[in-house]
Amino acid sequence: MAEFTMELNDEQKEVRDWMHGFAADVMRPAAAEWDEREETPWPVIQEAAKIGLYSLDFYAQQFFDPTGLGVPMTMEELFWGDAGIALSIVGTGLAAVGVLANGTEEQIGTWIPQMYGDVDDVKVAAFCSSEPDAGSDVASMRTRAVYDEAKDEWVLNGTKTWATNGGIANVHVVVAVVDPELGSRGHASFIVPPGTAGLSQGQKFKKHGIRASHTAEVVLEDVRIPGHCLLGGKEKLDERLARAREKARAGVGVPPAGSVKNAAMATFEASRPAVGAMAVGTARAAYEEALEYARTREQFGRPIIDNQGVAFQLADMRTQVDAARLLVWRASWMAANGKPFTSAEGSMSKLFASEVAQKVTAQAVQILGGNGFTREYPVERMHRDAAIYTIFEGTSEIQRLVIARALSGMPIR
Repeated sequence: MAEFTMELNDEQKEVRDWMHGFAADVMRPAAAEWDEREETPWPVIQEAAKIGLYSLDFYAQQFFDPTGLGVPMTMEELFWGDAGIALSIVGTGLAAVGVLANGTEEQIGTWIPQMYGDVDDVKVAAFCSSEPDAGSDVASMRTRAVYDEAKDEWVLNGTKTWATNGGIANVHVVVAVVDPELGSRGHASFIVPPGTAGLSQGQKFKKHGIRASHTAEVVLEDVRIPGHCLLGGKEKLDERLARAREKARAGVGVPPAGSVKNAAMATFEASRPAVGAMAVGTARAAYEEALEYARTREQFGRPIIDNQGVAFQLADMRTQVDAARLLVWRASWMAANGKPFTSAEGSMSKLFASEVAQKVTAQAVQILGGNGFTREYPVERMHRDAAIYTIFEGTSEIQRLVIARALSGMPIR
């Protein structure tokens, strides 16, 4: 029988320590500046590219780690460094996952390298799913893709919102409706190549947190793309739509919990544990800052950690961070080993870790007192950054809905 272990192997430890060094030496010193500037930290991304951290090869190695821990370990260390800069570095990965989840081998080989560029000319990519009237409710999506058979082109029209790297990306992956009568089962994903006419950046959002990450609207006006830019290919799409229409005519409802597959949901299913790991990284960073402050800050002649009220808070913070990591690791291991999320374990990990990040960063601010409320200390920024985890890639309310329906056997819509 194989030995059970929860210890990282030597190679994983080496990668973790290497990434921790980059986060500590490069990201943290730059974090406050880029948070204030609210701009994409291109110099930091380029530094990451120079050492091989921002590259297809590195993320592929972590993605194919048989233990499943490569990706969550990567995310935790980067987001321990700084959430805004980290999201600028890994935001391209969501678009890459969209291609991996829905594309052919040829499309994967063609488009993912273009998302990253090279050391001398780094690029970013954007995954565009949310819309002004369709965030968590992907079935309400309005962006349309119509096939022009005569020219073998798809024509896209609509507006996407909350797109990381939207408008500044080299490659955009856009989810659009191809058959509105089928609801979420009538969606497909498309590649919009660099320089395509009709795609433009709309509003750039000024955000509460993760301000070093570019977030904007993407406007699509008669955007024409070649037929081969449909992820998965038209034959596969036609087969999928035909099955969905047949079930609709037969009065068959939505598939059982856990079996729903559409362009947006396939991407989110693959990425939710990774988002949980991001939250763990931010929570751990805030906990460590609070612990160090409590050890060195003296009041009434002794370190404040000697006060039970502070010590108990730190005990709870550490317990919650470790528990969140374990849920993330379990979901990541399950995904890597082909274990189905029968109880929505991916959503569980994202839900718990994101709420832990909010709670722990708030406690860190409280432990630092007035200092925690100023920008002289990083916990203020960490607390602002943590707010996003319960919102993007499925709100906490959506995660609870997914979990509840998985447990009850109700359909996930």
